[in-house]
Amino acid sequence: MVQITEFRIVMPVSVDEYRVAQAYMVMKMQKQTTAGDEGVEILENKPFEDDVFGKGQYTSKLYRLQSKVPAWLSAFVPGDVFVMQEEAWDAYPRCKTVIKSPCFSKCLVTIETIHMADNGHSENVHGLSKELLKARNVEIIDIASTASDYWSNLIGASNMNLSNFRSSRTARGPLSEGWQDRCDPVMTAYKLVTVDASLFGFKKRLEQAVIAGERALFLESHKNCFAWIDDWFGMTLDQIREIEQKSRSSLNKKISRSSSKSIEEELDAGDSS
Repeated sequence: MVQITEFRIVMPVSVDEYRVAQAYMVMKMQKQTTAGDEGVEILENKPFEDDVFGKGQYTSKLYRLQSKVPAWLSAFVPGDVFVMQEEAWDAYPRCKTVIKSPCFSKCLVTIETIHMADNGHSENVHGLSKELLKARNVEIIDIASTASDYWSNLIGASNMNLSNFRSSRTARGPLSEGWQDRCDPVMTAYKLVTVDASLFGFKKRLEQAVIAGERALFLESHKNCFAWIDDWFGMTLDQIREIEQKSRSSLNKKISRSSSKSIEEELDAGDSS
């Protein structure tokens, strides 16, 4: 039986704004976490069109995560070969991501996301069957939470507190208790995470680890989406795509040579545009 968890992340932005915020956040976090022989290598980033999603943006990436491997897992998997392969089809407001690892051919993580202009109370946006609804766990992620655990420390989560943050450009915030029911604009990212880890003796533990890691990553990345609003607000998606194309070669060089030029200049250019 696979493990299914639906994370609902409410955001104090519109659905259209979130598309730009997310693209900016992904690009900036990749820059921050890539150095030496660890981080993100972008293999492909191009438009796509098919019968399932329609038109969108396809990306293929490698994540080299040697230092992020838990001690119990590295005991039987060499950290220096721990690489995750990610394929993503972004046909916003609908997206799909598939993550797998050469080390665990029988472990597959699928993330299906639907973005809605609501505050997280839609019950079946993914159209699940009765059987899958029974198997699904629902978790609400509050981006104003300051809770931390092993996984948030492992991904390098910041200590930002959005209950004290106010945007100078939009006057949004701070996010005090119950903000999800008061803010305008508002939207929710409904992320359906399906984990299938057919690994003898470690199935349950590995699936729980994946869910915990995704939870921590979703919290940190969406905190950043809002905390960086004064940087991305007013930018267009075309501007983000242009910066992405300029930064791709720099990012790939950075992962193999820590002394190579980073993409800081491209991000700074995007910040000032």
